[in-house]
Amino acid sequence: MTYHKMRNNKLGPRVVKALKERRFEAWYCEEKEDAAVLALSLIPKNDIVSWGGSLTVAGLGIPERLVSDGVAVLDRDKAAGPEEKHEIMRKAFSCDTYLTGANAVSEDGQLVNIDRIGNRIAALLYGPKQVVVISGMNKVVKTLDDAITRARTVAAPLNTQRFPQLRIPCSGTGACADCRFPDSVCSHIVITRLCYPEGRIKVILVGEDLGF
Repeated sequence: MTYHKMRNNKLGPRVVKALKERRFEAWYCEEKEDAAVLALSLIPKNDIVSWGGSLTVAGLGIPERLVSDGVAVLDRDKAAGPEEKHEIMRKAFSCDTYLTGANAVSEDGQLVNIDRIGNRIAALLYGPKQVVVISGMNKVVKTLDDAITRARTVAAPLNTQRFPQLRIPCSGTGACADCRFPDSVCSHIVITRLCYPEGRIKVILVGEDLGF
């Protein structure tokens, strides 16, 4: 076992405790496969499920497993064009289960997420009956201020590398410029400090590096 893994196994349960104190349901999984199995177990077979553009959710193979299990999904990546894609994104607000990652998690149990369009964080806040957040321990930082800084200066510049068509400074430099460009991926920054209603947001922390 690496020192990195040892640290995650000690810190992860502490963050889970802090999340529960803020009325989230929360778990710590040492391995990503265990996290995928847990996430799938939280989804009733008759649910309609959707997700944001999360590399963590995709990397765990959850969308493919849902389809294989015959679960109804709303997958924007299957849209024939931009109009259908946005229609699927709007329908996702009324799905039963919404899956997403997190851009940062503070050790005291607060979630920080940053978005360009806002569909992912809108679903996190209201709409779907339940939201399952899966986050690698690489997203966990000490304080809320650290979480906001991570979202803006680590997650956002990394995420822009997926979209070279975006005309923003961090896409070229890899560093946040606090820009106000039309293509900025930092339109919305949301802090979820408490879960309401209690237990609606379920957080699975994973003792591995996942996503940005």
